Amino acid sequence: MFKPSSLALHPAMTACALACSLLAATAHAQDKVRLGFLTDMSSQYADGDGKGGAAAIQMAIDDFGGKLLGKPIELISADHQNKADIASTKSREWVDTQGVQLLIAGTNTATALAMGQVANEKKRVLLINGAYSSGITGANCSPYWVHYNSDTTAIARGTGKAVAEQGGKNWALLVSDYTFGHTLENDITKVITANGGQVLKSVRAPFHANDFSSYLMQVQASKAQILGLANAGGDFMNSLKAAREFGVTPKMKPVALMVFANEVESLGLKLAGGLMFTDSWFWDRTPEARKWTDRFYAKTGKMPTSLHASDYSSAMSYFKAVEKAQTLDADKVMATLKSMELNDMFGKGKIQPNGRYVHDMYLLQVKTPEESKAKHDSFKLIKELPGDTLFASKEEANCPIWK
Repeated sequence: MFKPSSLALHPAMTACALACSLLAATAHAQDKVRLGFLTDMSSQYADGDGKGGAAAIQMAIDDFGGKLLGKPIELISADHQNKADIASTKSREWVDTQGVQLLIAGTNTATALAMGQVANEKKRVLLINGAYSSGITGANCSPYWVHYNSDTTAIARGTGKAVAEQGGKNWALLVSDYTFGHTLENDITKVITANGGQVLKSVRAPFHANDFSSYLMQVQASKAQILGLANAGGDFMNSLKAAREFGVTPKMKPVALMVFANEVESLGLKLAGGLMFTDSWFWDRTPEARKWTDRFYAKTGKMPTSLHASDYSSAMSYFKAVEKAQTLDADKVMATLKSMELNDMFGKGKIQPNGRYVHDMYLLQVKTPEESKAKHDSFKLIKELPGDTLFASKEEANCPIWK
């Protein structure tokens, strides 16, 4: 007679099967060097990084020859949907079941910090490109993290000082209500105060807000000279559009604290023209940057942002460090990375003990339609900003591992 229980696996057999399966997966993973890239692929930061970021990293893999320490390099990518729990779960899964050696964090500070906890536990290098909170290399710093692109301290100092020099003293801030916005609010307030100005009003709006009218009415009531937009992505674009539509900008000068090339193209020069901001990279920076831009454009059909350039450069720097160290051991790779002088199409500089990559930045201004001479001719360089004047010093960072 048929008995269902006769087909059930003994607990010991089940445990053996699971162990054997994990061993097989680990052995298979060791045949390749896998990179895990998580970023916003479907929401308001997707155009600034997203699939373009994955394409940039794949370009670095191809340019490096496709192999590392004799093993093929494989890129795995996914959408974290701007949710820290998804970033944490996916990172852990990749490390445990796919043998991922390098984690790369795209946009969103909360998701980068969630990935960072996995990197700490599993001893994996984490490259952070699209999360901007300066706390990443401050109180939250880690021996396994590299904050590669830019941060709120640098963009606040770059733009804030420039506006002050032009006579902008009284500010009202429209702030994105999450970690990035809060940190930027704090950093720009310090800069404004240090340059003899003051913040008359600071209003926080929800992340991915649908309507900015009530928040703009509050900042307009302050009668400040400057409207500081301490937000990013879709929030930045929608708040600027609303400020123009509701007649706020004739009375208050808008200052965008974080702008990317794709956002200017989406807004158009008529709407964005005249905006001054600080960025880590722009496509017309050098002949090498222009050449790389042509390749990226041919591959994606879009102009690159500084995030895309950072994705490429950070991955390439990691490959070079691994080859130099002749190991994938995270501690040895990080020590090698911090000993190297970096110099490529993205920038030139060095990684500090707290993981902050210090490089020059650029004060840019969006051209008006009359100033633009060709398609994608959207920015003019106001001046180069030395990295050592922008990023936090050892004392300012207060990083526990920077002794």
